[in-house]
Amino acid sequence: MTSQSKNKGWLVTFSGTGINLALGILYTWSIFKGAIKESIDQGGQGAFQWEPASLNDPYAVCCIVFAFAMILAGKCQDRFGPRITAFIGGLLVGLGFILISQSTNYVVWVLGFGVLAGTGIGFGYSSATPPALKWFPPEKTGLIAGLVVSGFGLASVYIAPLSQYLLGAWGLQKAMLFFGIAFFFVVCGLSLLLINPPPETAAGKTDLEGPSLIKPLQNKNSPPSEMMKTRTFYMIWVIYFIGAGAGLMVIGSVAGMAKESMGNLAFLAVAILAVGNAGGRIVAGVLSDKIGRRATLLSILIFQAVLMLIAIPVVGSENAVAAVLVLLATFIGFNYGANLSLFPSLTKDQWGMSHFGINYGIVFTAWGVGGFVMGRLSQMLQSATGGYTYSFLMAAALLVVGAFLTFTLEGKRVKEESPFLKEDTVLTYEEPH
Repeated sequence: MTSQSKNKGWLVTFSGTGINLALGILYTWSIFKGAIKESIDQGGQGAFQWEPASLNDPYAVCCIVFAFAMILAGKCQDRFGPRITAFIGGLLVGLGFILISQSTNYVVWVLGFGVLAGTGIGFGYSSATPPALKWFPPEKTGLIAGLVVSGFGLASVYIAPLSQYLLGAWGLQKAMLFFGIAFFFVVCGLSLLLINPPPETAAGKTDLEGPSLIKPLQNKNSPPSEMMKTRTFYMIWVIYFIGAGAGLMVIGSVAGMAKESMGNLAFLAVAILAVGNAGGRIVAGVLSDKIGRRATLLSILIFQAVLMLIAIPVVGSENAVAAVLVLLATFIGFNYGANLSLFPSLTKDQWGMSHFGINYGIVFTAWGVGGFVMGRLSQMLQSATGGYTYSFLMAAALLVVGAFLTFTLEGKRVKEESPFLKEDTVLTYEEPH
């Protein structure tokens, strides 16, 4: 890779990370939800008048719309390029937040935050990773994917305290207006820096940093019609549904969980969880490049199941120690974030880059369905029981199922002869079925 090409590759990578740093406002929903609940409890003119069981609905709808919008956005990204796709995303997110800033109506919030912002997030998110991956060779797939998607997870580090400040100083409605205008300019501005490499130098066409160290898979560059005929696709989809749904269940309610022990500082739990979320994406990406996607995924699912069980006595305790709660949230965020790094890499490994946008968009529907189903069930269980015990038990059981399903993703060990590898080096990748 020439110095100029390398610099362009990193510029695209960090521009995509910046876009995700804005779109990650989704993970701050628990703070907005707390403000809505407080308004409902206080009542009076101009207050929110929602049913308690519906507090997570805009968030749940946003998750599922985000995921399914990824299919259309992925097709748009593959055909028209990342610039146009990301620009549309910034426009829709801005409009969505401006809309909800003008109303307390439940339907308006579902449409504004759930549908408009959800679609915009899908368009922005889908266009951030593919151009970055195209600038780098296959052996850096995990690292680059992890870096780009880490922005989405890291967003709450600054959005959580900023939201808390804006809510206190301006109120919920004006805070939403601020975010709508700000993210319109940020996402649309950075979208102009998203460019694909020239065809003759794109990763996978020619070697950017010497000969590729990984052999192409048999189903390289499979279109969606071929991908969806494989058993591997359905196994990956179900595992993604479980891993993402369990994490989103906690992320959507973490501020409420921390409220009793941390009071007005509950937003710190959201921000620190975001550090774990972002860290998990980078660490899992690098680790999966070294030991394989399946081994990394299995470890993450088992660890997350154990954390869900530990969370039952911690969150349910009347005298929960704030530090323990924050540490728990950080590790849950870490494991959840790992999913967002592993599954784009798995999709690229299995079915190539030519149709990556739409292929990953289809795989990503698992994330949205998982967030919608488990977010909604969690809120219903909490409203019915007054606690989170059953939500954590449900999540732990599903994570164990997901861990077992990883064994259906048969791997193949390949010995590659190359002057760039040490003698007897063994590379691991997932073989498509």
